[in-house]
Amino acid sequence: MNPLMETPELPAVFDGVKLAAVAAVLYIIVRCLNLKSPTAPPDLIYQDTPLARFLLKSCPLLTKEYIPPLIWGKSGHIQTALYGKMGRVRSPHPYGLRKYLTMADGATATFDLFEPVAENCIREDITMVICPGIANHSEKQYIRTFVDYAQKNGYRCAVLNHLGALPTIELTSPRMFTYGCTWEFGAMVNYIRKTYPQSKLVVVGFSLGGNIVCKYLGENQSNQDCVLCCVSVCQGYSALRAQETFMQWDQCRRLYNFLMADNMKKIILSHRQALFADSPKKPQSLADTDLSKLHTATSLMQIDDNIMRKFHGYNSLKEYYEQESCLHYLHRIFVPLLLVNAADDPLVHDSLLSIPRALSEKRENVMFVLPLHGGHLGFFEGAVLFPEPLTWMDKLVVQYANAICQWEKNKSQCSDTEQSSGQE
Repeated sequence: MNPLMETPELPAVFDGVKLAAVAAVLYIIVRCLNLKSPTAPPDLIYQDTPLARFLLKSCPLLTKEYIPPLIWGKSGHIQTALYGKMGRVRSPHPYGLRKYLTMADGATATFDLFEPVAENCIREDITMVICPGIANHSEKQYIRTFVDYAQKNGYRCAVLNHLGALPTIELTSPRMFTYGCTWEFGAMVNYIRKTYPQSKLVVVGFSLGGNIVCKYLGENQSNQDCVLCCVSVCQGYSALRAQETFMQWDQCRRLYNFLMADNMKKIILSHRQALFADSPKKPQSLADTDLSKLHTATSLMQIDDNIMRKFHGYNSLKEYYEQESCLHYLHRIFVPLLLVNAADDPLVHDSLLSIPRALSEKRENVMFVLPLHGGHLGFFEGAVLFPEPLTWMDKLVVQYANAICQWEKNKSQCSDTEQSSGQE
């Protein structure tokens, strides 16, 4: 056959290849961005009680669809990455005062105190005591955004700065924050109770902070005095169960593990003099610390085993994870407890969500909220591309706190009415 007669067919072949390539790219984009995923109200697991029914009426976000930004909001990875890198959009700068507390071992705990800028829904003194995520503090954008919104809704906010997390604050003892140490958070709460004896408390924890606040409340029944409710967002509940999933490549958890470990290494090394220099305060358990293992660590578990567990004298990584997790304390919490996770959170494996699910099925004070999207502390909202400054998470926490405040006030009023009727 004459070659000249075949040339007209070549463009058609090339067009087919281009079309196939475009189709492949579009398929990958749709899969990666999870564009086919529907929007829906969050899954709710709770007991049918008067409190639960009141919450469903008073918190519209519990029953409305959570609608993330159309283009990228259904990807848990992008939501998580934006939270990690950007924090929030157009984050405000609320004004607060930094407080310093000396701990029994010589450590200096710090927290920032923000006064309300409006009245709350029941016009009473209420303080939100807030524990941020791993290595976070009051200057993080997602914390600033939440605090600003809470202030405008009438709440005083006290935000813990994790020990060693603020680059401008030197450690004054050979110890920094760990996965479940509640000492600094407890000291902050005690300060609020002494300084504002009439104030009631709303306890809020994000990610690792969720583990700490739940553990704190469950450690001692007296820790729940004057506490209206507790909200935990995006925690993993059990470090022992989570460690295996964190080493898996599913949902890129091994990559997140590496990145978080790298950040922890930088923080620890920035305090190497306070932590590892010979001094009378240095715990014996830190004497055999091999810093070369820290430099070569590629996971949080390696850092926890080589350094973090030794701050409190744990003999093994298993013992550290078992004792520092809130899993064994959740059933001791009796105040209203809201547990929030996202189904597409790449850091929290689906198997871990059986913990809050089972708890909320047994305990009347617990509600478990699981939206389809949101990633890890993302929960951005928006129409198509650009997110709004305020997130679904910020609104839900304040809305829940408002509802609990109103519920408690209604109970108090009913009790007063009954007492008056009895006296008559």
